Amino acid sequence: MSEHAAGPGLATDRAIGFMNGLDALFLYLESPETPMHVGSMHLFEPPEGFIGDFAAAVRAHLGARLDRADVLTRRLAPMPLGVANPAWIRAAEVDLDHHVRRLRLPPPGTMAQFHDLVGSLHARLLDRTRPLWEMVVVEGLQSGRIGFYAKVHHAGLDGQAGVALAQAIYEVTARHGAASVDGPAPAPVPARDEPGAIRVAVAGLRHNATQLVELGARLPGLARTIAQAVLPGVSGASAGALLGGGDLLAPRTPLNVAISRRRAFATVSVRLERARAIAQAHDASLNDVVLAACGDALRGWLDARGALPDAPMLAAVPVSLRQKGDAQSNTQAMMARMSLETQRDDPLERLRRIRDASTRLKGTLREVKGSVPTEFPSLGLPWLGNALAAVWGRTRLANRLPPLANIVVSNVPGPAVPLYLLGARMLTYWPVSIPVHSMALNVTVQSYAGSLDFGLIACRRAVPDVDDIAARIGAAFDALESAGAPPKRAPRRPARPRRRAAGDPEAA
Repeated sequence: MSEHAAGPGLATDRAIGFMNGLDALFLYLESPETPMHVGSMHLFEPPEGFIGDFAAAVRAHLGARLDRADVLTRRLAPMPLGVANPAWIRAAEVDLDHHVRRLRLPPPGTMAQFHDLVGSLHARLLDRTRPLWEMVVVEGLQSGRIGFYAKVHHAGLDGQAGVALAQAIYEVTARHGAASVDGPAPAPVPARDEPGAIRVAVAGLRHNATQLVELGARLPGLARTIAQAVLPGVSGASAGALLGGGDLLAPRTPLNVAISRRRAFATVSVRLERARAIAQAHDASLNDVVLAACGDALRGWLDARGALPDAPMLAAVPVSLRQKGDAQSNTQAMMARMSLETQRDDPLERLRRIRDASTRLKGTLREVKGSVPTEFPSLGLPWLGNALAAVWGRTRLANRLPPLANIVVSNVPGPAVPLYLLGARMLTYWPVSIPVHSMALNVTVQSYAGSLDFGLIACRRAVPDVDDIAARIGAAFDALESAGAPPKRAPRRPARPRRRAAGDPEAA
């Protein structure tokens, strides 16, 4: 369980963990239309000679590993009267029969049926009285493979923390072999005493006091960061980079509406070697190529509907603030914006423009990254956050207000080697993320064992044909490959030194 120092003169309570301010926002912004959990969809190849109940074996497997990832055993403890963010406490018990379930697809068991099932499962809110995670073993696929879906509340982890959670659950070898998995019943998780409400409230108020002190100490640096990134004349390049090229608002598209509770899900996978070759040929990053492919796909999808805007679409792109080696189960990220250059027909020109804008953004993030707070006092935030979420959803303001961004595109580095669960090899790692009001489509991609696995989750009412966008992303990689590498630039001649006049600011 994540713990934070209470500061000078304030004692910590090691039985209670505190979520940072960003984590808490995912709780307050949650509604039946906008569940705030993230997940993944997998295909597993059963080990040779596999027989038995895979779901029962998974329960037993997790029962022996609950202490490897605190997200599996902690639950929310609301603060009395909402005076502060809920705390994390270790649950008295973890009911693995509730958290790990088994479902069977009806015949014929196609991948389209699996996608529909994942969309339906992802639309359901997690039970806040229990640890905020679920897993589902999916049987009945016509391929004979094992389907698997998992979800965890975003208040408990971000993409990188999710990778760390996967490392706690899965193996990098098939050492379990092909033993029968009729499975022993999971060992009962020992009951624990949970902290009482008064103890939780006192610890929460102490934590808020600590955050006030820490925020006060960081305010001067934060103010300088804001000035450098926003104020005109101070650092215009920084402001333009963070705002996606300087545009304050994104163009309106069919994606930018109030969303419903129903979800549509689709996937596409591209060999990582292909994507890296495209990036190398154009002196771009892998993320640049992902954004260019998404821009190409959205341009085609909107153009086919007569809804392509003249202005470029803007993507909200999560940027990790996590330090190397930090595996805490919390959210440490900020959101930047990138133009998808959807007004351009040439795929190479689109990629070049995205590459150049990305280079500018990286420079800006180096300036501001260390000053962005993820911890801030939460007094009043529960009331304010819940009220804003209710107003935003009920009034359907997203249908009338111009969007700040059109879509979320997230790229998460994942395991480079195959993972195994009870001897079954994981073949795919398709992520499932969060659409929200005004951004009805979320595209998240995770690298895994030589593949780039795209997961597209959308409001079914706004994007009933999300599989069409997924297919267009695959076609976009074909277009970038067939376009070829740009002509090599002629080497520049060394510049001749120029004379500097007296008073020249560059003079030594």
